[in-house]
Amino acid sequence: MELYNLGEVPWDESQLIYHALAASGREALVLLSPATPYVCVGFHQDVEQEVDLEYCRANHIPVFRREVGGGAVYLDGDQLFFHLILHRNNPQVPKKKAAFYKKFLQPVIDVYREIGIRAEYKPVNDIIAGTRKISGTGAGEIGESIVFVGNLIVDFNYEMMARVLKVPDEKFRDKVHKTLHDNLSTIRRELGEKEAEKWDASRLNRMMAEAFQRLLGPMKPSQKDKALEIKMDELRGRMMTDAWLHQKGRRGEGRDVRIRAGINVVHKMHKAAGGLIRADFEVKEGMFGKVQLSGDFFCFPEGAIRLLEEKLENRAVGEARHLLSAFYSETGVETPGIEMDDWLRVLGHGA
Repeated sequence: MELYNLGEVPWDESQLIYHALAASGREALVLLSPATPYVCVGFHQDVEQEVDLEYCRANHIPVFRREVGGGAVYLDGDQLFFHLILHRNNPQVPKKKAAFYKKFLQPVIDVYREIGIRAEYKPVNDIIAGTRKISGTGAGEIGESIVFVGNLIVDFNYEMMARVLKVPDEKFRDKVHKTLHDNLSTIRRELGEKEAEKWDASRLNRMMAEAFQRLLGPMKPSQKDKALEIKMDELRGRMMTDAWLHQKGRRGEGRDVRIRAGINVVHKMHKAAGGLIRADFEVKEGMFGKVQLSGDFFCFPEGAIRLLEEKLENRAVGEARHLLSAFYSETGVETPGIEMDDWLRVLGHGA
């Protein structure tokens, strides 16, 4: 297996290199960081729904579609990336998803612990410090290869992450920003500025290389060769085009932003016969949180909406139908033109 410890590279190469290695069937570990910021969207996403493209263009922030799943992310040099590329039939690759993530996240956990952060694995593909996520990861198949990508987060620009996302309004953006800040951590945040300075990118990448080699065995230190450069140029001609970026992705109703495993910020709207219903809420470990209901319906008496919000707060999302039934039964409220299924359209999550 090859080891590419490349340090800082042009932003596009930070994505193209692992695509090229995977497409060429070459097993490798790549360690690098992008020289300039960019936004990266998952293979199945609809970029126009996920990213504020107008803002990104105005601020010269490139947007790239990777051939790996997951959500839209803002990436910069304060995140140290690792790319693990393995043959699909490599006997060291677990067949089950949870076992795969648990095995290949262990080197990352080991490095965090070596520098004094009590990192732990959280199924299915997160690393947490306390209750906060501290690494973003994803996996996918490219050709005959399995690609596993992730990062050590030295620092994070919470404001810019919230800003590059396409959101229904600034109120929702503020909610995303706050939830990100509350649930995503960094090396600097965990260790403090002075202690974090001891662990520069070069040192951390060296530790990552050592940790992965303890798991997978010795790797051959490598630099980009001619064959790899040619493959990267070939992919650049396809993956840096508008046609690739704007290919039709999976659209959903409203916005559902994943912060970490078990925490999402959700916005949904539905036009019922009795008026427009809007719901903004968090889902934390399957429970409703910070529920805000609004719309242009006029069939609710004063205070009824606030009461419904209170009834949903800290209750299981899967109980939504039961909670709504209890609300109607207890209050005797009648809502002509707004049925139970209308409410469930905006209070559902993950459907």
